[in-house]
This record gives sequence, structure tokens and C-alpha cells, in this order.
Amino acid sequence: MLVEASGARLGPASVRRICDRHFGVGADGIVLVEPPRTAGAAATMVVLNADGSQPEMCGNGLRCVARYLADKTGAEELDLVIDTDAGPLPCSVKRGEIEVQMGRLVAHGEVEVRLDNRAHRFVRISIGNPHAVTFDSYDDAEIDSIGPRVSTAPAFPQGTNVEFARLAEGGSIDLVVWERGVGRTLACGTGACATVGAACLAGKRSFGEPTTVRLPGGELSVSIARDGLAATMRGPAGYVFRGEVTVP
Repeated sequence: MLVEASGARLGPASVRRICDRHFGVGADGIVLVEPPRTAGAAATMVVLNADGSQPEMCGNGLRCVARYLADKTGAEELDLVIDTDAGPLPCSVKRGEIEVQMGRLVAHGEVEVRLDNRAHRFVRISIGNPHAVTFDSYDDAEIDSIGPRVSTAPAFPQGTNVEFARLAEGGSIDLVVWERGVGRTLACGTGACATVGAACLAGKRSFGEPTTVRLPGGELSVSIARDGLAATMRGPAGYVFRGEVTVP
């Protein structure tokens, strides 16, 4: 959910109330569009998770903000910079498709989390926010059981997003994400970038070439530069509805 904001921030209780899927509007989180922080930026994106916590970055939210700002100008094509808690990030809007320069990945090596007498292996990747990526096979029930426990495991003091990836035919990747502060989510742009980065570093996919990531909510295209591990993400963003809500 995207909200243009110029005054006081929503508190955690209000965020949880709005995002509630039974008695609220229903959302994985709220994206606030605030005035820019740096010279030349069009706006600042602030993300609030459904549990009221504030993550450092949200790739899908960034695409939504870019599309929103382009639509406000009436432009079908627009290049702009949006400030985030991970720094200013360039975006390019072209007829409903948004390409975002997501910044540089940082690889933190492998980590093992033991649960239920089983070792679960993950690659730790940061792209402004933390990710733990695995290419081992997990079914839906295992994801729902393991995801929340890995996300809050002692190995990740700040918590982490958890990516369950499967290398698919044709060079694509099927991905399910357990998002920190949200739970299982239909899509995660930073998670897609972290997963492709982990695949490139492991020699499972190629640097500099677009990789299609198939998430439950749709497809994203991600490429990772060999030098510096800069990530570029491309995908759609569209309106679902517009409304008003009263915040106590």
C-alpha cells in the first residue's frame, strides 16, 4: 500500500491495523512517499512492514513509488532518483515497466541453522537489507515451518528475509520468500536480487545476463554485474485501487 505523506509518521499500531487482512485494508506493508532528502531526488521512500517494523529497503515498493511519481507528471517515460534508507537509487519508468538500480550486493558467506535435528544451509547476502538464500529443496509446509524460525535465528541478530529458490529450466529461478516482519509474501524485489546474486556467485547463473525470477505474484528480471555486484531489477507496477482510511 502506497501513501503520500508530509506530516507525522504512522505508528506501529496504526500500521498493523491498516495492514490486517481481516479487519483492515490488507497489505504486506505501507510505503510512504515523503519529500526528498538529497539534491536532485524526486522523493523519499519509507517502508513500514505489516508488523509495524521498518526495513531498510523494498524493491517492489520502490517500483511502485517510481510508477506513482511518473503518473503524477503524466509521463509515460521518466528517469528519476528516489531516496531510500539504503541511499538514493535511480529508476527508469517506461510504459508501465520500471527498471531500478538496486545498489551493490554484499556477500557475507554461508551460514548453517540447525532446526529439528537437520542442518539448513543458507548464503547470506545484503542489498541494503539482509537475506538468507537456499537452493535446497523445501515443500510449502516446510517453508511455512522453517521460514519464520530462520528469519529470527540467533545467526541473524537483526532478523533476515529468507529465500527458498529452485533453479528452473531455461535459466530462470522459481522463488518463494519468507519476508522479515511480514511472513510468506507474493513477491520481494530485494529477495529476487539477492537470490540471483547468490546464484551468480555460485556459478549457477551468469553475471551480466538477465535472469527471470518467478515469484507467486509474478516475474521479475534481474541482472548482476560481475564487478562490484551491482544489481538491476526490472518489472511492472500497476494500480489496484485508491481509497481513504481514517487513522485513530
